Amino acid sequence: MTKHDIVVRISEETGLGRIQVASVIQKTMTCIGEQLALGRKVELRKFGIFSVTVRKARVGRNPNVPNVDVMIPSRAVVRFKSGKDLRDLVVNLTAQKVKAAAEAQSAETRK
Repeated sequence: MTKHDIVVRISEETGLGRIQVASVIQKTMTCIGEQLALGRKVELRKFGIFSVTVRKARVGRNPNVPNVDVMIPSRAVVRFKSGKDLRDLVVNLTAQKVKAAAEAQSAETRK
C-alpha cells in the first residue's frame, strides 16, 4: 500500500479531502521526526513508541578486506516498539504470508 492508497482510504472513510488528509499525515510525520531529533520519545497509543537510542561504537569487518578492523563510531538510531493492538494485528502472520505480501507490493509498484 502506497502513501497515495492510504490517503485515498482515509479520505473515503472520513469524508475529508485528499489534500487535507495528505497534509495531516505529512504534518504528523514531520512532528514525530522533530521530536525524535530533540531526543524525545513519541508514543502513539495502541500503535507503538518511537524513541532514540545511542548505538555503541564497535569494531566491524570489511568483507573485501577481512583482516583489517574498521571502527564504527557510536551514533543515534531510531527504535520502534510496537503497541499491543499492532502486535495483535500481525501476530498470526507467517514468513510465507509476509513474503507473498512483499512480492505483491513490489509488483504493484513496478506497474
